[in-house]
Amino acid sequence: MRLSTTDIYAFQSLGYLGEQYRGPDQLKDGEAERWISSDEISEHTHIARPYLVRILAALTAKGVIRSKKGIGGGYALARRPKLISLCEVVRAVDGPVAPLSCISLNWGEHCVEEDRCHARNTVYRRMRDAMLAVLQEFSVDDLVTDARQGVSYSNCLEHLLRPNV
Repeated sequence: MRLSTTDIYAFQSLGYLGEQYRGPDQLKDGEAERWISSDEISEHTHIARPYLVRILAALTAKGVIRSKKGIGGGYALARRPKLISLCEVVRAVDGPVAPLSCISLNWGEHCVEEDRCHARNTVYRRMRDAMLAVLQEFSVDDLVTDARQGVSYSNCLEHLLRPNV
């Protein structure tokens, strides 16, 4: 698995949304929940708004964030930051975490060689399990730590692994 530009942007935007998060238990009497506009997220994360809106739509469709249309609308986390795993985020924007569909837990496809394929039953499964374990261990709350410190993931884009063509 490699991180994609979409993953990096999703992490950056969720860090910002998490920093703004005020759950029901944190609101004072009469205080309304704050909805964050895509313009504000774009301004603070430096993600081009058209690309950001597509990412936000994917995160909304998978229940990672909520959206509200109209005046005063915008986006908010669907749950507390520590309850949203990075695995859930990556799956929402990129789909399967597994390196191959024949070992994917959610998008698995049958392979005629699956019973006798040693690499599939050892190496590829361990790769999947390791990736899932790490992504499940960390949450949006970890991204909030960076957002509060002003860490920009834009530098990560320059370090994405690209295949040599």
